Amino acid sequence: MLAETMCSAVSAAGLGIAALTAYRKRFLAATRIAAYALVPVGLVMTGVVEWVSGMVFKPVVWAGFGLLGLAWLLLLTTRVVERRRLGRGAEGAAREAVAPAASAPSLDAGSRPRPGTRQNPPAAGEDFSDIEAILKKHGI
Repeated sequence: MLAETMCSAVSAAGLGIAALTAYRKRFLAATRIAAYALVPVGLVMTGVVEWVSGMVFKPVVWAGFGLLGLAWLLLLTTRVVERRRLGRGAEGAAREAVAPAASAPSLDAGSRPRPGTRQNPPAAGEDFSDIEAILKKHGI
């Protein structure tokens, strides 16, 4: 009885806020607020509130929620472990599968540049020694 009264009061307050929002010519926001305000009354009318209030005070229900949480935790843990194992195996296989010249284009249409495109020569002040050192460090 108390839960139904509280849901009705919350819905009435929400509908009042929606009316004020509509008065300020914000009809889209007012419609959204009215939709949210009608949810508590809808839950009371369908009997969901009575079902939830009866369920809250039963210890068996809380034990069931605990078991569901444990099952979820176990599934999540196994997925994390599986991803870590696959990550290690795939990383090693990827290193072996990559050819040394993998950075070269695989479909070379010829060494001629396309008409209308320019090839800019590298500037004289550019120094790529630090990049080359990093690539050599990683074996690339």
